[in-house]
Amino acid sequence: MDAWRTLYGEQSETVDLEQIEPILDKLEQRLEGNYPFHHPSYAGQMLKPPHPVAWLAYALTATINPNNHALDGGPPTSEMEKEAVKELAKMVGYGDTYLGHLTSGGTIANLEALFVAREIHPEQAIAATANSHYTHRRMCHVLNTKFLEIPVDINDTPDFEFIENHADEIGTIVVTMGTTGLGTTEPLSKILDIARKHSIRIHVDAAYGGFFSLIKNALPKTEEWQLLSEADSIVIDPHKHGLQPYGCGSILYKDPSVGKYYKHDSPYTYFTSEDLHLGEISLECSRAGAAAAAFWATLQMLPLTESGLGSVLKKARKATLQFADILKNSNSFQLYQEPDLDIVGYFRIPEKATTSEINKLSLSTFEKGMNREDPSESYHLSLFKIPADRFTARFPNYQADTETVQILRSVFMKEEHQLFVDELAERIGI
Repeated sequence: MDAWRTLYGEQSETVDLEQIEPILDKLEQRLEGNYPFHHPSYAGQMLKPPHPVAWLAYALTATINPNNHALDGGPPTSEMEKEAVKELAKMVGYGDTYLGHLTSGGTIANLEALFVAREIHPEQAIAATANSHYTHRRMCHVLNTKFLEIPVDINDTPDFEFIENHADEIGTIVVTMGTTGLGTTEPLSKILDIARKHSIRIHVDAAYGGFFSLIKNALPKTEEWQLLSEADSIVIDPHKHGLQPYGCGSILYKDPSVGKYYKHDSPYTYFTSEDLHLGEISLECSRAGAAAAAFWATLQMLPLTESGLGSVLKKARKATLQFADILKNSNSFQLYQEPDLDIVGYFRIPEKATTSEINKLSLSTFEKGMNREDPSESYHLSLFKIPADRFTARFPNYQADTETVQILRSVFMKEEHQLFVDELAERIGI
Protein backbone atom coordinates (compact mmCIF):
# COMPACT_ATOMS: atom_id res chain seq x y z
CA MET A 1 0.00 0.00 0.00
CA ASP A 2 2.79 2.41 0.87
CA ALA A 3 4.47 1.68 -2.44
CA TRP A 4 1.28 2.54 -4.31
CA ARG A 5 0.95 5.81 -2.39
CA THR A 6 4.57 6.66 -3.19
CA LEU A 7 4.05 6.00 -6.87
CA TYR A 8 0.63 7.51 -7.40
CA GLY A 9 -0.02 9.77 -4.43
CA GLU A 10 -2.98 9.97 -2.07
CA GLN A 11 -5.23 11.71 -4.56
CA SER A 12 -5.08 9.18 -7.43
CA GLU A 13 -8.61 8.46 -8.64
CA THR A 14 -7.66 5.58 -10.96
CA VAL A 15 -5.74 3.41 -8.48
CA ASP A 16 -8.05 1.37 -6.29
CA LEU A 17 -6.45 -1.73 -4.79
CA GLU A 18 -9.82 -3.28 -4.08
CA GLN A 19 -10.61 -3.13 -7.79
CA ILE A 20 -7.16 -4.22 -8.93
CA GLU A 21 -7.02 -7.47 -6.97
CA PRO A 22 -10.02 -9.20 -8.63
CA ILE A 23 -8.81 -8.05 -12.05
CA LEU A 24 -5.43 -9.68 -11.43
CA ASP A 25 -7.17 -12.82 -10.20
CA LYS A 26 -9.10 -12.94 -13.47
CA LEU A 27 -5.89 -12.31 -15.42
CA GLU A 28 -4.19 -15.19 -13.63
CA GLN A 29 -7.02 -17.50 -14.66
CA ARG A 30 -6.80 -16.35 -18.28
CA LEU A 31 -3.04 -16.88 -18.36
CA GLU A 32 -3.50 -20.51 -17.38
CA GLY A 33 -4.50 -21.09 -21.01
CA ASN A 34 -0.87 -20.79 -22.10
CA TYR A 35 1.28 -23.77 -22.98
CA PRO A 36 3.96 -24.70 -20.39
CA PHE A 37 6.72 -22.63 -22.00
CA HIS A 38 8.80 -22.78 -18.82
CA HIS A 39 8.89 -26.59 -18.64
CA PRO A 40 11.36 -28.75 -20.63
CA SER A 41 8.41 -30.80 -21.94
CA TYR A 42 7.85 -27.76 -24.16
CA ALA A 43 10.24 -28.10 -27.09
CA GLY A 44 8.03 -26.49 -29.71
CA GLN A 45 8.55 -22.91 -30.80
CA MET A 46 11.39 -20.52 -29.96
CA LEU A 47 9.92 -19.67 -26.59
CA LYS A 48 11.55 -19.69 -23.19
CA PRO A 49 10.91 -17.79 -19.98
CA PRO A 50 13.19 -14.83 -19.25
CA HIS A 51 15.75 -15.09 -16.50
CA PRO A 52 14.28 -14.11 -13.09
CA VAL A 53 16.68 -11.17 -12.81
CA ALA A 54 15.44 -9.96 -16.20
CA TRP A 55 11.74 -9.96 -15.41
CA LEU A 56 12.32 -8.52 -11.95
CA ALA A 57 14.45 -5.72 -13.41
CA TYR A 58 11.88 -5.13 -16.14
CA ALA A 59 8.99 -4.96 -13.65
CA LEU A 60 10.89 -2.65 -11.32
CA THR A 61 11.87 -0.30 -14.14
CA ALA A 62 8.40 -0.39 -15.66
CA THR A 63 7.03 1.32 -12.54
CA ILE A 64 8.98 4.39 -13.71
CA ASN A 65 8.30 3.67 -17.40
CA PRO A 66 11.36 5.38 -18.92
CA ASN A 67 11.55 5.95 -22.68
CA ASN A 68 14.94 5.26 -24.24
CA HIS A 69 14.26 7.33 -27.32
CA ALA A 70 16.06 10.25 -25.73
CA LEU A 71 18.14 10.93 -22.63
CA ASP A 72 15.32 13.28 -21.63
CA GLY A 73 13.02 10.28 -21.16
CA GLY A 74 15.37 7.82 -19.48
CA PRO A 75 18.89 8.91 -18.53
CA PRO A 76 19.84 5.82 -16.44
CA THR A 77 18.31 3.24 -18.76
CA SER A 78 19.82 4.91 -21.83
CA GLU A 79 23.24 4.50 -20.26
CA MET A 80 22.42 0.88 -19.42
CA GLU A 81 21.47 0.29 -23.05
CA LYS A 82 24.76 1.72 -24.28
CA GLU A 83 26.68 -0.48 -21.84
CA ALA A 84 24.77 -3.61 -22.84
CA VAL A 85 25.16 -2.89 -26.56
CA LYS A 86 28.88 -2.37 -26.04
CA GLU A 87 29.06 -5.92 -24.67
CA LEU A 88 27.18 -7.21 -27.73
CA ALA A 89 29.62 -5.43 -30.03
CA LYS A 90 32.53 -6.92 -28.11
CA MET A 91 30.95 -10.38 -28.38
CA VAL A 92 30.80 -10.24 -32.20
CA GLY A 93 34.30 -8.74 -32.47
CA TYR A 94 33.44 -5.18 -33.46
CA GLY A 95 35.62 -3.64 -30.78
CA ASP A 96 35.17 0.07 -29.98
CA THR A 97 34.26 1.34 -33.45
CA TYR A 98 30.62 0.50 -34.09
CA LEU A 99 27.13 1.93 -33.98
CA GLY A 100 24.26 0.09 -32.35
CA HIS A 101 21.20 0.08 -30.16
CA LEU A 102 18.42 -2.14 -28.89
CA THR A 103 15.14 -2.45 -30.76
CA SER A 104 11.69 -3.81 -30.01
CA GLY A 105 12.61 -7.01 -31.84
CA GLY A 106 14.47 -8.66 -34.70
CA THR A 107 11.97 -7.60 -37.35
CA ILE A 108 12.55 -3.91 -36.68
CA ALA A 109 16.29 -4.51 -36.29
CA ASN A 110 16.41 -6.15 -39.72
CA LEU A 111 14.30 -3.35 -41.17
CA GLU A 112 16.88 -0.85 -39.94
CA ALA A 113 19.74 -2.88 -41.44
CA LEU A 114 17.98 -3.12 -44.80
CA PHE A 115 17.08 0.57 -44.64
CA VAL A 116 20.76 1.44 -44.34
CA ALA A 117 21.56 -1.06 -47.11
CA ARG A 118 19.10 0.70 -49.39
CA GLU A 119 20.49 4.13 -48.55
CA ILE A 120 24.03 3.00 -49.38
CA HIS A 121 23.04 1.21 -52.63
CA PRO A 122 19.68 2.74 -53.60
CA GLU A 123 19.62 1.24 -57.09
CA GLN A 124 20.70 -2.27 -56.16
CA ALA A 125 18.89 -5.30 -54.81
CA ILE A 126 19.07 -6.98 -51.43
CA ALA A 127 19.57 -10.74 -51.67
CA ALA A 128 18.93 -13.54 -49.18
CA THR A 129 18.64 -17.31 -49.45
CA ALA A 130 15.43 -19.29 -49.70
CA ASN A 131 15.97 -20.28 -46.04
CA SER A 132 16.12 -16.71 -44.75
CA HIS A 133 13.37 -15.29 -42.59
CA TYR A 134 10.37 -14.01 -44.52
CA THR A 135 10.85 -10.61 -42.92
CA HIS A 136 13.61 -9.74 -45.43
CA ARG A 137 11.41 -10.07 -48.47
CA ARG A 138 8.59 -8.24 -46.66
CA MET A 139 10.83 -5.40 -45.50
CA CYS A 140 12.24 -4.97 -48.98
CA HIS A 141 8.65 -4.49 -50.11
CA VAL A 142 8.18 -1.87 -47.38
CA LEU A 143 11.38 -0.13 -48.50
CA ASN A 144 10.41 -0.38 -52.19
CA THR A 145 13.67 -2.22 -52.83
CA LYS A 146 14.22 -5.17 -55.15
CA PHE A 147 14.64 -8.51 -53.39
CA LEU A 148 16.52 -11.46 -54.90
CA GLU A 149 16.05 -14.96 -53.50
CA ILE A 150 19.20 -17.09 -53.66
CA PRO A 151 18.31 -20.74 -54.33
CA VAL A 152 19.65 -23.47 -52.03
CA ASP A 153 20.37 -27.14 -52.74
CA ILE A 154 19.16 -30.17 -50.79
CA ASN A 155 21.84 -29.55 -48.15
CA ASP A 156 20.74 -25.90 -47.75
CA THR A 157 23.92 -24.69 -49.47
CA PRO A 158 23.34 -21.40 -51.33
CA ASP A 159 23.75 -21.33 -55.11
CA PHE A 160 27.06 -19.46 -55.33
CA GLU A 161 26.89 -19.36 -59.13
CA PHE A 162 23.56 -17.52 -58.84
CA ILE A 163 25.24 -14.90 -56.64
CA GLU A 164 28.12 -14.52 -59.12
CA ASN A 165 25.72 -14.18 -62.04
CA HIS A 166 23.67 -11.49 -60.28
CA ALA A 167 26.54 -9.72 -58.51
CA ASP A 168 26.11 -6.50 -60.50
CA GLU A 169 22.50 -6.24 -59.32
CA ILE A 170 23.19 -6.87 -55.62
CA GLY A 171 24.15 -4.22 -53.09
CA THR A 172 23.76 -6.28 -49.91
CA ILE A 173 23.54 -10.01 -49.16
CA VAL A 174 21.80 -11.26 -46.02
CA VAL A 175 23.57 -14.23 -44.43
CA THR A 176 21.55 -16.07 -41.79
CA MET A 177 23.51 -17.45 -38.85
CA GLY A 178 20.87 -19.73 -37.42
CA THR A 179 17.79 -20.01 -39.64
CA THR A 180 14.49 -20.02 -37.79
CA GLY A 181 13.46 -23.25 -39.47
CA LEU A 182 16.17 -25.72 -38.52
CA GLY A 183 18.88 -23.46 -37.09
CA THR A 184 21.13 -23.76 -40.13
CA THR A 185 24.32 -21.70 -40.12
CA GLU A 186 24.86 -20.36 -43.63
CA PRO A 187 28.36 -20.28 -45.23
CA LEU A 188 29.46 -16.77 -44.32
CA SER A 189 33.06 -17.48 -45.39
CA LYS A 190 32.22 -18.38 -48.99
CA ILE A 191 29.69 -15.59 -49.39
CA LEU A 192 32.21 -13.11 -47.97
CA ASP A 193 34.73 -14.16 -50.63
CA ILE A 194 32.23 -13.45 -53.41
CA ALA A 195 31.00 -10.23 -51.78
CA ARG A 196 34.51 -8.78 -51.43
CA LYS A 197 35.25 -9.50 -55.07
CA HIS A 198 32.17 -7.56 -56.16
CA SER A 199 32.08 -4.86 -53.42
CA ILE A 200 28.83 -6.24 -51.99
CA ARG A 201 27.87 -5.48 -48.39
CA ILE A 202 27.11 -8.29 -45.93
CA HIS A 203 24.32 -8.16 -43.37
CA VAL A 204 24.21 -11.06 -40.90
CA ASP A 205 20.81 -11.99 -39.54
CA ALA A 206 21.82 -13.67 -36.27
CA ALA A 207 18.54 -12.85 -34.55
CA TYR A 208 18.28 -16.47 -33.48
CA GLY A 209 21.84 -17.74 -33.49
CA GLY A 210 23.89 -14.69 -32.46
CA PHE A 211 24.63 -15.67 -28.87
CA PHE A 212 26.04 -19.01 -30.06
CA SER A 213 29.18 -17.09 -31.00
CA LEU A 214 30.00 -17.40 -27.28
CA ILE A 215 30.57 -21.14 -27.79
CA LYS A 216 31.73 -21.04 -31.42
CA ASN A 217 34.63 -23.41 -30.77
CA ALA A 218 32.14 -26.12 -29.77
CA LEU A 219 30.01 -25.75 -32.92
CA PRO A 220 30.35 -27.76 -36.16
CA LYS A 221 30.90 -24.61 -38.28
CA THR A 222 33.37 -22.77 -36.07
CA GLU A 223 35.08 -21.09 -39.01
CA GLU A 224 31.86 -19.30 -40.00
CA TRP A 225 31.37 -17.85 -36.51
CA GLN A 226 34.98 -16.69 -36.41
CA LEU A 227 34.20 -14.37 -39.34
CA LEU A 228 31.20 -12.69 -37.75
CA SER A 229 33.09 -9.42 -37.26
CA GLU A 230 33.57 -9.15 -41.04
CA ALA A 231 29.88 -8.40 -41.53
CA ASP A 232 28.81 -4.80 -42.17
CA SER A 233 25.81 -5.16 -39.88
CA ILE A 234 24.49 -7.78 -37.47
CA VAL A 235 21.10 -8.37 -35.87
CA ILE A 236 20.84 -10.32 -32.58
CA ASP A 237 17.73 -10.88 -30.46
CA PRO A 238 18.34 -10.84 -26.70
CA HIS A 239 14.73 -11.98 -26.23
CA LYS A 240 15.73 -15.35 -27.65
CA HIS A 241 18.91 -16.83 -26.18
CA GLY A 242 19.68 -13.68 -24.20
CA LEU A 243 17.02 -14.68 -21.62
CA GLN A 244 15.05 -11.44 -22.06
CA PRO A 245 11.31 -10.67 -22.06
CA TYR A 246 9.72 -9.60 -25.33
CA GLY A 247 10.58 -7.39 -26.99
CA CYS A 248 14.30 -6.90 -27.11
CA GLY A 249 16.25 -7.04 -30.36
CA SER A 250 19.44 -5.28 -31.40
CA ILE A 251 21.21 -3.92 -34.46
CA LEU A 252 24.96 -3.36 -34.78
CA TYR A 253 26.87 -1.60 -37.58
CA LYS A 254 30.59 -2.03 -38.06
CA ASP A 255 30.95 1.46 -39.56
CA PRO A 256 29.56 4.13 -37.20
CA SER A 257 29.35 6.64 -40.04
CA VAL A 258 26.09 5.01 -41.20
CA GLY A 259 24.49 7.07 -38.46
CA LYS A 260 24.21 9.85 -41.04
CA TYR A 261 21.31 7.97 -42.65
CA TYR A 262 19.30 8.36 -39.45
CA LYS A 263 19.84 12.09 -39.23
CA HIS A 264 16.68 13.99 -38.37
CA ASP A 265 15.50 16.89 -36.26
CA SER A 266 12.94 17.12 -33.48
CA PRO A 267 11.84 20.47 -32.03
CA TYR A 268 11.11 19.13 -28.54
CA THR A 269 13.66 16.37 -27.77
CA TYR A 270 17.43 15.97 -27.38
CA PHE A 271 17.90 19.04 -25.16
CA THR A 272 19.11 17.61 -21.86
CA SER A 273 22.49 16.40 -23.10
CA GLU A 274 25.01 17.05 -25.86
CA ASP A 275 25.69 13.30 -25.96
CA LEU A 276 24.22 11.21 -28.75
CA HIS A 277 20.65 10.24 -27.97
CA LEU A 278 19.57 6.71 -28.92
CA GLY A 279 16.66 8.07 -30.92
CA GLU A 280 19.16 9.79 -33.21
CA ILE A 281 20.45 6.42 -34.42
CA SER A 282 17.15 4.55 -34.58
CA LEU A 283 14.11 4.36 -36.83
CA GLU A 284 11.92 3.69 -33.79
CA CYS A 285 10.87 6.48 -31.51
CA SER A 286 9.49 5.42 -28.12
CA ARG A 287 11.16 2.30 -26.74
CA ALA A 288 10.87 0.71 -23.32
CA GLY A 289 13.76 1.63 -21.05
CA ALA A 290 12.69 -1.38 -19.02
CA ALA A 291 13.99 -3.66 -21.78
CA ALA A 292 17.44 -2.10 -21.52
CA ALA A 293 17.40 -2.36 -17.73
CA ALA A 294 16.43 -6.03 -17.89
CA PHE A 295 19.19 -6.89 -20.37
CA TRP A 296 21.77 -4.88 -18.44
CA ALA A 297 20.80 -6.60 -15.17
CA THR A 298 21.04 -10.03 -16.78
CA LEU A 299 24.54 -9.30 -18.05
CA GLN A 300 25.61 -8.43 -14.50
CA MET A 301 24.81 -12.04 -13.56
CA LEU A 302 25.57 -13.78 -16.86
CA PRO A 303 28.20 -11.81 -18.80
CA LEU A 304 28.70 -12.42 -22.51
CA THR A 305 31.47 -14.96 -22.02
CA GLU A 306 31.77 -18.69 -22.57
CA SER A 307 31.56 -19.31 -18.83
CA GLY A 308 28.75 -16.77 -18.38
CA LEU A 309 25.79 -16.88 -20.74
CA GLY A 310 27.75 -19.35 -22.83
CA SER A 311 27.27 -21.96 -20.12
CA VAL A 312 23.50 -21.90 -20.77
CA LEU A 313 24.04 -22.34 -24.50
CA LYS A 314 26.41 -25.26 -23.90
CA LYS A 315 23.68 -27.10 -22.02
CA ALA A 316 21.17 -26.43 -24.78
CA ARG A 317 23.63 -27.66 -27.39
CA LYS A 318 24.38 -30.79 -25.36
CA ALA A 319 20.65 -31.56 -25.09
CA THR A 320 20.34 -31.16 -28.86
CA LEU A 321 23.13 -33.62 -29.58
CA GLN A 322 21.71 -36.10 -27.07
CA PHE A 323 18.31 -35.96 -28.77
CA ALA A 324 19.89 -36.34 -32.23
CA ASP A 325 21.77 -39.44 -31.03
CA ILE A 326 18.53 -40.96 -29.70
CA LEU A 327 16.96 -40.44 -33.14
CA LYS A 328 19.94 -42.00 -34.91
CA ASN A 329 19.58 -45.12 -32.79
CA SER A 330 15.82 -45.32 -33.25
CA ASN A 331 14.06 -47.83 -35.48
CA SER A 332 10.88 -45.77 -35.65
CA PHE A 333 12.16 -42.21 -36.23
CA GLN A 334 14.58 -40.61 -38.70
CA LEU A 335 16.81 -37.57 -38.12
CA TYR A 336 16.34 -35.08 -40.98
CA GLN A 337 19.78 -33.47 -40.74
CA GLU A 338 22.61 -32.90 -38.28
CA PRO A 339 21.75 -29.85 -36.13
CA ASP A 340 24.02 -26.80 -36.37
CA LEU A 341 22.66 -25.16 -33.21
CA ASP A 342 19.79 -26.30 -30.96
CA ILE A 343 16.96 -27.16 -33.37
CA VAL A 344 16.28 -30.73 -34.47
CA GLY A 345 14.20 -31.82 -37.46
CA TYR A 346 12.96 -35.41 -37.64
CA PHE A 347 10.05 -37.62 -38.69
CA ARG A 348 8.38 -40.88 -37.80
CA ILE A 349 9.16 -43.65 -40.31
CA PRO A 350 5.91 -44.74 -42.00
CA GLU A 351 5.09 -48.26 -43.15
CA LYS A 352 4.37 -46.92 -46.64
CA ALA A 353 7.22 -44.73 -47.95
CA THR A 354 5.21 -41.74 -49.17
CA THR A 355 5.28 -38.10 -48.17
CA SER A 356 1.56 -38.13 -47.39
CA GLU A 357 2.12 -40.85 -44.78
CA ILE A 358 4.90 -38.81 -43.17
CA ASN A 359 2.54 -35.84 -43.02
CA LYS A 360 -0.16 -37.89 -41.29
CA LEU A 361 2.24 -39.30 -38.71
CA SER A 362 3.80 -35.90 -37.99
CA LEU A 363 0.43 -34.29 -37.39
CA SER A 364 -0.70 -37.20 -35.23
CA THR A 365 2.47 -37.07 -33.11
CA PHE A 366 2.22 -33.29 -32.81
CA GLU A 367 -1.41 -33.35 -31.65
CA LYS A 368 -1.00 -36.34 -29.36
CA GLY A 369 1.47 -34.55 -27.10
CA MET A 370 -0.69 -31.44 -26.71
CA ASN A 371 -3.90 -33.35 -26.08
CA ARG A 372 -2.70 -35.55 -23.24
CA GLU A 373 -4.49 -34.59 -20.05
CA ASP A 374 -1.80 -35.95 -17.72
CA PRO A 375 1.03 -33.36 -17.54
CA SER A 376 3.50 -36.16 -16.79
CA GLU A 377 2.83 -37.60 -20.26
CA SER A 378 2.38 -34.45 -22.35
CA TYR A 379 4.90 -32.82 -24.67
CA HIS A 380 4.91 -29.90 -27.10
CA LEU A 381 6.63 -29.99 -30.50
CA SER A 382 6.28 -27.95 -33.66
CA LEU A 383 5.94 -28.78 -37.36
CA PHE A 384 8.15 -27.73 -40.26
CA LYS A 385 7.23 -27.81 -43.95
CA ILE A 386 9.75 -28.75 -46.64
CA PRO A 387 9.19 -28.80 -50.43
CA ALA A 388 8.61 -32.43 -51.39
CA ASP A 389 11.23 -32.41 -54.14
CA ARG A 390 13.90 -31.28 -51.67
CA PHE A 391 12.86 -33.95 -49.22
CA THR A 392 12.92 -36.78 -51.78
CA ALA A 393 16.29 -35.60 -53.12
CA ARG A 394 17.63 -36.22 -49.62
CA PHE A 395 15.53 -39.36 -49.03
CA PRO A 396 15.09 -40.89 -52.51
CA ASN A 397 13.35 -44.02 -51.21
CA TYR A 398 10.21 -41.92 -50.53
CA GLN A 399 7.55 -41.23 -53.14
CA ALA A 400 6.34 -37.62 -53.31
CA ASP A 401 2.54 -37.62 -53.45
CA THR A 402 2.20 -34.19 -51.80
CA GLU A 403 3.67 -30.77 -52.58
CA THR A 404 5.24 -30.39 -49.14
CA VAL A 405 6.48 -32.69 -46.40
CA GLN A 406 5.65 -31.87 -42.82
CA ILE A 407 8.30 -33.05 -40.36
CA LEU A 408 8.59 -32.65 -36.60
CA ARG A 409 10.75 -29.91 -35.10
CA SER A 410 12.07 -29.55 -31.57
CA VAL A 411 13.77 -26.47 -30.16
CA PHE A 412 16.06 -27.08 -27.17
CA MET A 413 16.53 -23.51 -25.95
CA LYS A 414 16.27 -24.13 -22.24
CA GLU A 415 19.19 -25.37 -20.17
CA GLU A 416 16.72 -27.64 -18.35
CA HIS A 417 16.39 -29.67 -21.55
CA GLN A 418 19.78 -31.24 -20.86
CA LEU A 419 18.35 -33.33 -18.02
CA PHE A 420 15.01 -33.97 -19.72
CA VAL A 421 15.97 -35.28 -23.16
CA ASP A 422 15.52 -38.98 -22.35
CA GLU A 423 12.13 -38.31 -20.72
CA LEU A 424 10.98 -36.23 -23.69
CA ALA A 425 12.02 -38.92 -26.16
CA GLU A 426 10.13 -41.51 -24.14
CA ARG A 427 6.97 -39.40 -24.08
CA ILE A 428 7.14 -38.91 -27.85
CA GLY A 429 7.63 -42.64 -28.31
CA ILE A 430 11.06 -42.56 -29.91
